[in-house]
Amino acid sequence: MSSAPPTISPRLWMVAAVTGCGAFIAMLDSTVANLAIDAISREFGAPLEDAQWVATSYLVALALSLPLSAWLSRRFGSRRVWVTALLTFVAASIWCALSRDMATLTVARCLQGLSAGLMVPTGQAILSEAANRQQLGRLMGTVGFAVALGPGLGGVLIDGLSWRWLFWINVPVGIGAAFAAKYVLPLGEASSADQLDTTGLILIGLGLPLVLFGSAGIGESGLTLSSTSSLAVGMALTMAFVIYARRSQAPLIDIRLFRRAGFAAAVGTAGLTGAAMYGGLLLIPLFLQDSLHLSATDAGLMLFMMGMGAAVVLPVAGNVTDRYGALAVSLIGSAILLLSTTAFLWPSMLSLAWAPLLFARGGGLALAQMPAMTAAYVAVGKNETGDAATIVNIAQRIGGALGAITTVVVLEKAAKADNQLAYGWGFAVLVTFAAGSMVTSMLLKRPLTQSER
Repeated sequence: MSSAPPTISPRLWMVAAVTGCGAFIAMLDSTVANLAIDAISREFGAPLEDAQWVATSYLVALALSLPLSAWLSRRFGSRRVWVTALLTFVAASIWCALSRDMATLTVARCLQGLSAGLMVPTGQAILSEAANRQQLGRLMGTVGFAVALGPGLGGVLIDGLSWRWLFWINVPVGIGAAFAAKYVLPLGEASSADQLDTTGLILIGLGLPLVLFGSAGIGESGLTLSSTSSLAVGMALTMAFVIYARRSQAPLIDIRLFRRAGFAAAVGTAGLTGAAMYGGLLLIPLFLQDSLHLSATDAGLMLFMMGMGAAVVLPVAGNVTDRYGALAVSLIGSAILLLSTTAFLWPSMLSLAWAPLLFARGGGLALAQMPAMTAAYVAVGKNETGDAATIVNIAQRIGGALGAITTVVVLEKAAKADNQLAYGWGFAVLVTFAAGSMVTSMLLKRPLTQSER
């Protein structure tokens, strides 16, 4: 029998709520901006390929700042870094909302991405440092609940008001969170003796953006020379960083955390579920509109069901994770993800069951991913959560990028023979990601015994 996990104080819930506000607006502007590209293109009279930079610039800029988040927190204190990144994100959001041409909007989106790359992992690290290890599941589940609602709210804002409201909504949320942070968030220790690893920063600071830039380019334009070259160079630089960081005495990101029991499995699960999520966000709307002939609005509502599935199960998943550990919960989530994705291989058998199927897939993704992220923080010491948060977020971004690119490449190759068969091959790729997350979930660290608690 498992004893009840420790209760969570109101102050700790406030820490989760404040950091969750930052995660919410970052996710909102990361995912939903893709839905606004057509409207932005029409309003500015810009070609669609130029409007795509609204999404790509955010992604690349985020990858540029993400590796710096742990070092900046150690150097200046986590609360200072988080609040500064949040207020910068708010200022960039106002700039986005007031933009009158594509160039201005793209530059503002770069600033948003730079600040989000610092804000999200720093917020996760703050929450992890403040909480007991048997409280993290519920806290992460609550933060994830807010994040899961973002795409649905974003779709409503775009349809009911304007794409500019994707950015205006960030202002009251961000300012309120920044004001509350002064009274709620712990300051975090700062150390002027912590020197910046410039070699590591050059390697990963160039490598990661090139990986995501190349992946985005392949997703938009196919296997062009510039996209594939960017991806190849980026992967080489990223691997060079891993080799260098393993040998360095004071690396920018402590890769040696992978030696901790369960950490590598947790990061692998986060990466694979990221691949399944972003690959699905690319493939499923195409499938719904092309094969099922749904309108863009109806397809958007179907994707909203995935977000609702995640939002419904996350609070429950957090409670169960704290009580029984991440292994069982993540494994069950991966199994649900696998079964719900496999069903797409036989679309004729599903008829009108698409909404519940997508609801189940969203729930499976949340059940698989959130406990794995929790397990990554449980596996390290509290003074290492900044590096752990950076690694987890990098794994999710690279996993998502490679998931999307693999799906696109398979879809393009198969479509040359049979367009409908191509979707089957695309979903087979997503099934592979889900099966991989089941394997890595089995390797997560076992639940703590009563004596270890």
